[in-house]
Amino acid sequence: MSQDTPYIFDATDATFQQLVIENSFHKPVLVDFWAEWCAPCKALMPLLAKIAEEYQGELLLAKINCDVEQQVVAQFGIRSLPTVVLFKDGQPVDGFAGAQPESAIRAMLEPHVQLPAPPTASPLEQAQALFAESRFGEAEAVLQQLLAEDNSNAEGLILYARCLAERGELGEAQVVLDAVKTEDHKAALAGAKAQLTFLRQAASLPEVADLKSRLAQNPQDDEATYQLCIQQLARQQYEPALESLLKLFQRNRGYENGLPHKALLQVFELLGSAHPLVGTYRRKLFAAMY
Repeated sequence: MSQDTPYIFDATDATFQQLVIENSFHKPVLVDFWAEWCAPCKALMPLLAKIAEEYQGELLLAKINCDVEQQVVAQFGIRSLPTVVLFKDGQPVDGFAGAQPESAIRAMLEPHVQLPAPPTASPLEQAQALFAESRFGEAEAVLQQLLAEDNSNAEGLILYARCLAERGELGEAQVVLDAVKTEDHKAALAGAKAQLTFLRQAASLPEVADLKSRLAQNPQDDEATYQLCIQQLARQQYEPALESLLKLFQRNRGYENGLPHKALLQVFELLGSAHPLVGTYRRKLFAAMY
C-alpha cells in the first residue's frame, strides 16, 4: 500500500510502536487491519481515508496488512477482517469488526476526536457572496473595512466600485476603478468598467415601459431593441439582454457601427468566462458570425 497523505500511512510490526502507540499520545490513531483477499476491507478503506482527511490531521489512520504483519495481528488477537481499532494514549479505546456504515464509524469517533471547525470566509469572500445576492450596501460595508486595512487590494477595490455603481454613485465608482493599477485582475476590471458603461448609458435612455411600447408597435425597431437591452443590462437582466442583442446582431449587425457585437463582448467581460451564459452566447455569436 502506498502512503496517501501525512495523516494516512502503512504501519508494520517494526514501526507499530512508533507510528501507532507513540503517535496516539498526541493524536488518536485509527488502525485498519486488512488483507489483500478481503473484499469488505477494500470497500472500507476509501471510506476510512475520506473520514481521516476530514479531520485534517486531528485523527491519524494507520493501515496494517495482516498477511504480512503477523506479530501485531497476534498481539491484538485479530480474528476477523476488517477490524478497526482506535488507539488513544497508547491504549485501544474503541473499535469494530466487519464493514460498518459511515454513520456508525463517525458515531464511534465522536467522543474521542473533534472535527475541525470549517474555515470562515474571508472578508472578500463575504462581500462577493453579498454582492451576488444583490445586497450591495452590506457588501460595501464589508469592503470598506477590508480596504481600510489594505487600500491596495485590487479585487476589493473593483468590487467596491461595482457596489457604488449599483447604488448610482457612478462618478465615485469611476474614481475607484481609475485607482486600480494591476495586471492581475484585467478581466474583473474590464467587467466593472463595462457595468459602469451600461449604467451610464441607461441613465440617458427612455424608460423601459416606453421602449417596450415602441417594440410592441414595431418589433423590428432596432434603436428601441438596443436601448431596451442597455436598460436590462443596467438592471442585471443578462439573459433577455443577451438574447435580444444576438437577434439584433443577426438582423442588423452593422447597426450603429457594430454596437450589438461590441455590447455582447462587453457583457461577456462583465459576467466573466466562467459564467454559464457566456459559454452559451459565445457559441451562438460564433454561429451567427460564420
